[in-house]
Amino acid sequence: MNTLAEENYLKSIYHLSMGDENVSTNQIAAALNTKASSVTDMLKKLADKALINYTRYQGVSLTPSGEKIAVNIIRKHRLWEYFLVEKLNFKWDQVHDMAEEMEHISSAELIDRLDKFMGYPQHDPHGEPIPDCNGRFKSSELKPVSALELHNSGIISGVRDQTPSFLQYLEKQELIIGQKIMVTEIITFDHSVVLQIENKKEVHISREAANNLLIAL
Repeated sequence: MNTLAEENYLKSIYHLSMGDENVSTNQIAAALNTKASSVTDMLKKLADKALINYTRYQGVSLTPSGEKIAVNIIRKHRLWEYFLVEKLNFKWDQVHDMAEEMEHISSAELIDRLDKFMGYPQHDPHGEPIPDCNGRFKSSELKPVSALELHNSGIISGVRDQTPSFLQYLEKQELIIGQKIMVTEIITFDHSVVLQIENKKEVHISREAANNLLIAL
């Protein structure tokens, strides 16, 4: 049985290593808002459990056992987020912290029943893929709105920035998952864009917002 702290480390390493590179102690410390010395102590414990590959000054990677645990935590987190939004009517900017607590529930049977109860959802409320019970993710080709050319369109399918302030901003602009948008203007001066939403209204968003809003073509 792994502790809550150990699970958080494994999940953090997984997210930080998405580019298939070793993760540094400083990266982990920044992600978890802790001291590098504390990270080193935890990495030694995880290495002793054969959950990570760790050589001092050479970075960290997950072993297959460590990756399996990390993906399972991510699965639970995203399933709980989906449940909270779709079944309990929380808003998408409210659920992250609650799911952070609920992701550590250890009962595999509970999670499998939750998944079945909700019809095996494939994406969480923020558009992130939910791994299945075998740890497999459904591949998806998403691109930022900023990559679209004039008059291109797509379906809003995810966000890179999941902070409450950004999600609240998107909701206020009606830029939510499932909406069809089209680029009607690209402002040369600051590379901001004007979007038409479902042929109803136009909104002007910054380059940063366009970089963090993901669409499926």
